[in-house]
Amino acid sequence: MTSPDLFTPDTLLAELDRLEVSYTRHHHPPMRTVEDSKALRGDLPGGHCKNLFLRNKKGRMWLLVALEDAAIDLKDLGARLDAGRLSFGSPERLMENLGVVPGAVCPFGAINDREGGVQVVLHRQMLDHDPLNYHPLTNDQTIALNPADLVRFLEAIDHPPAFIDL
Repeated sequence: MTSPDLFTPDTLLAELDRLEVSYTRHHHPPMRTVEDSKALRGDLPGGHCKNLFLRNKKGRMWLLVALEDAAIDLKDLGARLDAGRLSFGSPERLMENLGVVPGAVCPFGAINDREGGVQVVLHRQMLDHDPLNYHPLTNDQTIALNPADLVRFLEAIDHPPAFIDL
């Protein structure tokens, strides 16, 4: 996949509009980590999340989307996903499969996974928060949307999520 084929923040937002997904857009300085987010987001309401791009030795890939303070045990997660040993995917694999760079990983990146190789896994308890906040393919913006719209979006792009308790 070449860069012109990738969704950008603007084309992603146009797709959300087409799907009638309601969201609020916030601009801010770039945020690469949960710590950056906590320091820079101010009083932005809702659930704040982290996104882990993972792979196993067989090349299978997952995008885990969880509340920012959720404890993630990769060994346990690998067993629960029947994935074996999990590790973080490389920046090159991240760009190739989700069209984003480290620090901009988000569930919306699944729109760039046209081969369907990445399984999206949502932290079930995250869905109790409304709104949920994610970067829209870039880390200098955040969009807030309700959990049902996130799930509806993922289903619309042929990435129905799996759900997991953490």
